[in-house]
Amino acid sequence: MALLTPLFAFLYHLPQVYKWLLKPYYVASLFMSVAFLLVRKTPGICEHLSTQREDGNPCDFDWREVEILMFLSAIVMMKNRRAITVEQHVGNIILFCKVANVILFFRLDIRMGLLYLTLCIVFLMTCKPPLYMGPEYIKYFSDKTIDEELERDSRVTWIVEFFANWSPECQSFASVYADLSLKYNCAGLKFGKVDIGRYGEVSKKYKVSTSPLSKQLPSLVLFQGGKEVTRRPQVDKKGRAVSWSFTEENIIREFNLNELYQKSKKLNKTKGEKSEKVNELHFPPQQVMVSENKGTKYKVQM
Repeated sequence: MALLTPLFAFLYHLPQVYKWLLKPYYVASLFMSVAFLLVRKTPGICEHLSTQREDGNPCDFDWREVEILMFLSAIVMMKNRRAITVEQHVGNIILFCKVANVILFFRLDIRMGLLYLTLCIVFLMTCKPPLYMGPEYIKYFSDKTIDEELERDSRVTWIVEFFANWSPECQSFASVYADLSLKYNCAGLKFGKVDIGRYGEVSKKYKVSTSPLSKQLPSLVLFQGGKEVTRRPQVDKKGRAVSWSFTEENIIREFNLNELYQKSKKLNKTKGEKSEKVNELHFPPQQVMVSENKGTKYKVQM
């Protein structure tokens, strides 16, 4: 069952996966992930490679290479158990495929290993995963606007994501957070984001560490009346985040989004009634009087 669930999830999202794989970043990553396979199996190249196979066939995997691939496959399966989006599943597979390629190339020939490792470093420095560009109801804060927005209306509840563009976890969470904003955003419940990788002062003020070791990215904080009420993940005494899965179900439950949304809808109605009263004060209704003699209509304001 543990194997079937990720498989069914992958098949369900297959059309979306095709769109991702057609992007330049994923196309290049795919080629780098299968680089060793191509070198080992391509005629004209594999004949010049060394092998430890008993039959001396250099165009097939030897027992040690199979062992390395099986071991890393097990790691990928364990890692993907905590993945919450298809992007994370695909990202984990690509990451560990590259790790396997580095090990296999170094074992085959140190020169090929150095060449492949250099390509990986250059790719990492020059190419970034595509950012989420789908629909969302999210306000992006800066260091100058976040305090003002949170304190502007005490009746409005804010859920703010503290993120950094370089964080793979934040990139994977972007689509989940966007979906939540589309479902729950209203006048009394709003969603915001602030890039603490760019605004260091915000990171210090709201005590969200950008260190990869702290594992605090992303962090979700619920504000009511400009004050923090709930935070996930929670942080222990050592400054490290307590393990928490950023699934849509967990966020809805931990932040009571259904209850907050129902209360916020009442605020919507209150604002609507007030606006109607204001319109009535500024634009009083007009009555129409009809002359019985000539049938002429005269508009008289009352």
